[in-house]
Amino acid sequence: MLKDSTLQRLLAFREARDWKQFHTFRTLAVSISLEAAELLEFVQWVPDAALGEVVSREKAQICDEMADIAIYLHYLAHDLGVDLDECVRKKLQLNEEKYPVTQSKGNAAKYDRLR
Repeated sequence: MLKDSTLQRLLAFREARDWKQFHTFRTLAVSISLEAAELLEFVQWVPDAALGEVVSREKAQICDEMADIAIYLHYLAHDLGVDLDECVRKKLQLNEEKYPVTQSKGNAAKYDRLR
């Protein structure tokens, strides 16, 4: 989660440009998805063995795409009155229940396929 001072800078940036009028739940959700797709472009046709090299070479651009995702997500959370930290803590608790260590350690299966 962003520091409050960073969030305030983001909100001021948007306000100064009068862009909030363009930010709805739909437009921000679409923007998050589009930015996530741009992040995937770095590895779209890259073999797993070459992923480390791509990350090293493209780290600054990868960081930019991650920042775009985080920015849109924080705008959305702010506009909807959602506490991201609370959301993450609740989801972590749910995941801890769905993926007990005894069944999921070293296992990438979805919770409904754990045995």
